[in-house]
Amino acid sequence: MEKVPMTVRGEKQLREELDRLLKLRPQISEAIAEARELGDLKENAEYHAAREEQGICEAQIRDIEYKLSVAQVIDVTKLDNSGKIIFGSTVTLIDINTDAEQTYQIVGDDEADIKSGRISVSSPIARGLIGKMEGDEVTIVTPGGQKDFEIDKVAYL
Repeated sequence: MEKVPMTVRGEKQLREELDRLLKLRPQISEAIAEARELGDLKENAEYHAAREEQGICEAQIRDIEYKLSVAQVIDVTKLDNSGKIIFGSTVTLIDINTDAEQTYQIVGDDEADIKSGRISVSSPIARGLIGKMEGDEVTIVTPGGQKDFEIDKVAYL
């Protein structure tokens, strides 16, 4: 089984979601029991809705448990970091053509959220940055075309 990289923050969020879903289980079971008491199950909308909710909840629990089982949690604050871009690092880039500044944290696929500045380690930008150093200039081919960046700052938060 191949391990999947994940940040400490990503693991914490998954564990919190798993705890929430596990606490929801008894409530769903109770809703099913209450709906059963209402009578004929064939035409009982409350029963069918509760069973559907139970199925969704159980699928989410299995999915999270699997993700946690294959996760390789990487804490960048405990690694020897000397300005080199690695998984989990936060990188500030300056677009050489527009002088626009962008900051990204390189995270696992499931943690990626571009609106929050978290990009997947398998994204074109992250792949182009891994292994580079603070101060380097890089050219990255993205789906939107070729981009030229200067690596302004590398942080390990």
